Parts: sequence; C-alpha cells; structure tokens
Amino acid sequence: MSKKRREIPVFDQPIIETHCHLDYLKARPLAETLAEIQRVNIERVITIAVSPENLARVRELSQIAPWVYGTQGVHPHDAGTYSDSAEAEIRAHAGDDKIVAVGEIGLDYFYDNAERNVQRDVFRRQLQIACDTDRPVVIHSRDADEDTIEILQEYEATLKRRGVIHSFTSGPGLAQYALDQGWCLGFNGITTFNKAENVRDIVRMAPIGQILLETDSPFLTPAPYRGRENAPFYIPFVAEKIAAVKDLGLEEVLATTYQNSLRTFFPQP
Repeated sequence: MSKKRREIPVFDQPIIETHCHLDYLKARPLAETLAEIQRVNIERVITIAVSPENLARVRELSQIAPWVYGTQGVHPHDAGTYSDSAEAEIRAHAGDDKIVAVGEIGLDYFYDNAERNVQRDVFRRQLQIACDTDRPVVIHSRDADEDTIEILQEYEATLKRRGVIHSFTSGPGLAQYALDQGWCLGFNGITTFNKAENVRDIVRMAPIGQILLETDSPFLTPAPYRGRENAPFYIPFVAEKIAAVKDLGLEEVLATTYQNSLRTFFPQP
C-alpha cells in the first residue's frame, strides 16, 4: 500500500511563479491546471519562451488569464535555430503589455545542443534586445560559469533591469558575481533533492532579498511529488524548503520573494 503524499499547502501570502512552461504541461487539461494554480494562491504565473517555434504560443498563453504573463527569447539549446527573423519577432514583442522579460537565454555547455560560439553570439544578441527594450532577462547557465560572467560583464553598464539566473545550479563564483551585480537567483524543486547540497549551499549564501521562487515545470518536480509531472501549483514546497534551508520564517520568505518578483518583473512606474 503506497504512502499518501502530503497535500499541497495553501498560504495566506500569495506567490508569484516566475518560471514555468505552460505549453509543455501534458498531465491534465490546462483549465484544470489553471484552476489548481489559483486554488493554492498563486497570484501570477510567468510562462517562458525557449525557441522560435514557441514564441507565438507563449504570447497566446499570456492572454488566457489576466494573471498569466510571458517572455520572449531563445534558449541556448535552440541557439542553432536563431535567425534574423526570430530576433525581429523577439524585438517586436519584448515590449508587449503581457511580456515581462527577454528569456530564456544563456549558455549550456552540459548538453552542447548548439555550438558554443553560436550560443555565445545568440546570448549577446538577445542581451542587446533587453538593453534596447528596457526589459529584464531570464538566464539559463549550465556548466558555463566563466563565459556567463564574461558576457554579462560586457553589458553591466547598459542592461539596466538585470533579471534572474534561473534554476541556479552553478558555483559560488557565478552566484557571488550575480548577487554583487544586483541579479536575483531562481530556485525550484532541485532544492528538495537529496543530492543537491551544492544548490542548498547557494541558497544559504544568497540574501533572501535576491531570491525568486519558480518551478521550471514540467521539469524538476519537488519532493514529495517527484515522479509526477511538475506544475506551478507545487511551488509552495519550494517556498517551505527555502525557509528551512535559510532558517527563516516562512512568512518572511513568502513576503520577501513576492516583493522580489514584483521588483524584477512588475515594477511600478
């Protein structure tokens, strides 16, 4: 007889889910997912673009509810498909009302799905879009700490809004550089994994005022729901883990990460 998994906690303080892929979710109808997201008091969701093929779909999804937002960008896995027309599309829509960032962009030297020189070029081109459109950036960096730092240094003076290095699994060098430069670090279900002490070490070093909550769903489902498709409504487990690792009150973590999300993606004029 299987052990019953703990129910998803519902907190009074609303949460902003800063990174998911709604168009990748397959386990249940989207309407059910959206209803469950609202049930657990997730106030806003940002669904992330990754390729030229889903830029338009993310824009469509950003219109399905007033509290769903999107990004525009090409992931390093798809850097080989980047083109002038893709860049023009990202540039044309980066300033849309429901588009809050340029992303997901960056470098991935773990999978190397695109040549590294191509990844670096595409990363720079999209950082320039963020500079030109005054948008924050959602960065993916895996096994590429030194090159990520080197490229971000080129844009320190012109990239005003900064943004987030999401699903942070890099080393303390990149973490400290990003924190010193005013970036946020995004943490998700990896923080709950038994073998992720390296990630929890970064959680400990990061000020709570520079941490964002995310799921990266449908990937990286947090305990106690590992084995199921991830979804934004599991984000309360991430909040609980951050509070435990940092030895902070859950209310402080929820309130501060909420304000961090507003500051990064939804600044007041």
